[in-house]
Amino acid sequence: MNLLLMSNSSNAGSGYLAHAWDAVREALGEAARLVFVPYALADLDAYTAKAREAFAAQGIAVAGAHEEGDPAATIRGAEAVFVGGGNTFRLLKRVRDLGLSEPLRAHAAAGRPYLGASAGTNLAALTIRTTNDMPIVEPGGFDALGLVPFQINAHYLDADPSSTHAGETRAQRLAEFHEENDTPVLALREGAWLRVLGERRTIGGQAVTPGRGPALLFRRGAAPVEVEGDVTALLAG
Repeated sequence: MNLLLMSNSSNAGSGYLAHAWDAVREALGEAARLVFVPYALADLDAYTAKAREAFAAQGIAVAGAHEEGDPAATIRGAEAVFVGGGNTFRLLKRVRDLGLSEPLRAHAAAGRPYLGASAGTNLAALTIRTTNDMPIVEPGGFDALGLVPFQINAHYLDADPSSTHAGETRAQRLAEFHEENDTPVLALREGAWLRVLGERRTIGGQAVTPGRGPALLFRRGAAPVEVEGDVTALLAG
């Protein structure tokens, strides 16, 4: 497979995908046109226009999956696919309702570029049960595309020791997940991504949080560990 799974599409104070263009271009290779999957947001046209403008500056044409009449056929014919962020529950519901799960899996299995950010990254995991989003719609189950054999938590946020907020931290919520499940969870901090090329899995990018690495790996019954670089052996499945 040829996957680029980004935690986020924009770092604070920078433009859309500005922090990740080198990785995006590397993943796209010779592809000159991509299909943008905008279903995680409500305004499909505005979201696609935003992506189109950003990619046009890189010399890459963008077609919205919703623009050409048959989204499944559009994805089946795509050189590359980019699934944008937003609400993961809404994204999964629309992907299922439109019959896009199998075309997206087939696209990735053929080695064509699959790029995701935020919800689009969550969609590539086994399930969406480790998303941070509110279930604003009922997607008919939590199973996602299963392009990687583990869970992902995008936008991972470390606890602020100076905060007076007494609610659960993100780490505590992921620990709750492991009270009921065995599947490892890769937690990507803002500014980081997972690159999958063939069998190789690499953590890239740079966390925007000072003094923090790009990602954490959570496993049942174990303390979370900082991970970066080649994580193929850690995330084998």
